[in-house]
Amino acid sequence: VYGPREKHKGRMASMVYQLYRQLRESGRARLFEASGGYAAGEQRRDFVSVRDAVGVNLFFAEGPARRGIFNVGTGRARSFNEIVRCLAARLSLGRGEIEYIPFPEGLREKYQNLTQADLSALRAAGYTREFTPLEDGIAYAVASWNSEQARDSARAT
Repeated sequence: VYGPREKHKGRMASMVYQLYRQLRESGRARLFEASGGYAAGEQRRDFVSVRDAVGVNLFFAEGPARRGIFNVGTGRARSFNEIVRCLAARLSLGRGEIEYIPFPEGLREKYQNLTQADLSALRAAGYTREFTPLEDGIAYAVASWNSEQARDSARAT
């Protein structure tokens, strides 16, 4: 889950926000090298906007009681390289530079190279709204993060 107001989460912020910070500060994003049959930076996650996560929660809070486990995501995995390209475009950095780094000791064998939400239970529960496309979600998040950055800079002066 990514979106506005992640700064306080530090290392626990979404990868989208962490890559935003890296690109904004240095013009370079750091991604893991190839693993598990995936090329460098092509590992995939189902990145979902916080606005969509809130929308699902409100759907369940405002509707009839339902029981179950419901995945929240877009149902579509996207690569970290795609995230960097989207962010770089929003930050007017062209393609954005990417540095592929080795996995930390002991992580490679535990790393999930692909995560993608199965939305079948959510859809069966009646949730029909479409999820925000990654490009639109990143555009919204970057605008918010840039505004937060500008406010923080104004306060510091």
